[in-house]
Amino acid sequence: MQRIKHLAITGGTHGNELTGVHLLKHWRNNPEEICRDSFTTELHLANPKANQCNRRYLDEDLNRQFGWDDLNDHALCGYEQNRAKSLNTLLGPKDDPRVDFVLDLHTTTANMGVTLVIKTDDPFLVGMAFYVKQKMPEVTLFFEPAERMADNFLVSLGRHFGLLVEVGPVPQGLLRWDAYENTRQATLHCLDYVQQVNETGELPELPEVQSGFHFVRKVNLPENERGELTAMVHPNLQDADYQPIKPGEPLFMSLDGKAIPFDSDRTLYGAFINEAAYYDRHIGLSLMEPVEIKLNRTGR
Repeated sequence: MQRIKHLAITGGTHGNELTGVHLLKHWRNNPEEICRDSFTTELHLANPKANQCNRRYLDEDLNRQFGWDDLNDHALCGYEQNRAKSLNTLLGPKDDPRVDFVLDLHTTTANMGVTLVIKTDDPFLVGMAFYVKQKMPEVTLFFEPAERMADNFLVSLGRHFGLLVEVGPVPQGLLRWDAYENTRQATLHCLDYVQQVNETGELPELPEVQSGFHFVRKVNLPENERGELTAMVHPNLQDADYQPIKPGEPLFMSLDGKAIPFDSDRTLYGAFINEAAYYDRHIGLSLMEPVEIKLNRTGR
């Protein structure tokens, strides 16, 4: 199995998600915590201006700017679009990256606990997620394979698809110890995993299959003809991420207190429920379906 030589940890991709920002500060002052013998680890504050302003972004969501076509479109010149090009120069270029692997640290206002976003079926990355879940059984796996060059997430910049760590609930612009410590522990387990694979040349003993969730679609909050919100997430659904939502169960509550049911022909599961960051697009939640994620040890 190919060795990882250069790994980058990024935080503050969204400037008001402070867990990753402050973990970077901690690790700069305590580098021995993230030091491993078989590879080098770099620390990068992804969106410094948005962080200074305590905003998710200034012009555009940075974590949607890393598609190959966008990185090469110089007509896209907003702050985050230029910042993505700078990160591509620093960590990439995407078609021949200097860095092998990116760990990108995020928080959510939704009650999603520790969620690992897996963007490929590559056994190295799937194995990493399984390893972290083995150490932290409460972890949820979010499986959404994509093509690396076309993918627009920061974790697509490395030679191999990286891992996005998402922890919540945490209000925007706020530090919360449990989220901070869970993110720290998950990251250190990732580093231990890389060290172990580099040393042995093979994956550790892991389950062949783990349960997870796969994205189906986003659901917008109800609005009127003027684009004004007319309802909110139903109280039964609030904080119930990764729980089943059956057809006909209440999904939203109108401003005058009337329940709006889930219009579907099958049971699905909610995630990013009432995520504050998505209110600019009036998105109320994402719908997920259960999936069995397989570790194909011969796939790399």
